[in-house]
Amino acid sequence: MAALTGPHAHFAERRGRVLRYPVDVTPWLALPDEPDADDWKDVAALAGPGTEVPLLGFAGRIPDDWEVTARIEGVQMVDDGVTPAPDPEAVRLGPADVPEMLDLVARTRPGPFLPRTIELGTYLGIRRHGALVAMAGERLHPPGWTEISAVCTDPAVRGEGLATRLILAVSDGIRERGETPFLHTGAGNATAIRLYESLGFRLRRTTVFGTARAPRRLPVA
Repeated sequence: MAALTGPHAHFAERRGRVLRYPVDVTPWLALPDEPDADDWKDVAALAGPGTEVPLLGFAGRIPDDWEVTARIEGVQMVDDGVTPAPDPEAVRLGPADVPEMLDLVARTRPGPFLPRTIELGTYLGIRRHGALVAMAGERLHPPGWTEISAVCTDPAVRGEGLATRLILAVSDGIRERGETPFLHTGAGNATAIRLYESLGFRLRRTTVFGTARAPRRLPVA
């Protein structure tokens, strides 16, 4: 909610107390802390009948006429001694790079990345022989904080430390603005958690990555 009422307010689509990003930017939406029946009706109206809705961080009760389709335990980690550093090989990615970014995401599956996700912040990439082989960037932006997201590396060049370099480079830009980097990963992703801890991130809180399907027949307003 803080991102869509703060730095990302220009993206916000609103219905009642529910806010969301445009569907080609990122799938996340913001619910009140304790949504009531009208709020869930507004979510369903925004999403459309039978649409699967991502519910980042929501651990409350889902209405009976909604179908829970996924629930993954996650962690949020925050900068607690990261040593950021620009990277001489990293280049800023722009709209012309989106097709390659989408292709890299499709092959590595770091999480949601859509045609306009790049508008949320700075995305950096590393190319080899002209091809994009690694990237990372900025997504959610609550006041004073910026989430590092879409960290991914082509399998052909894994093990070269490219993800580490890009995380530190993105962190450098965030810190230069006087903000604090943070990121998310699955609670069971021990490899990623060890990497982030080695870079100076610490566990801030646990969270939930969930999805639920709206009713196929929406109530008449």
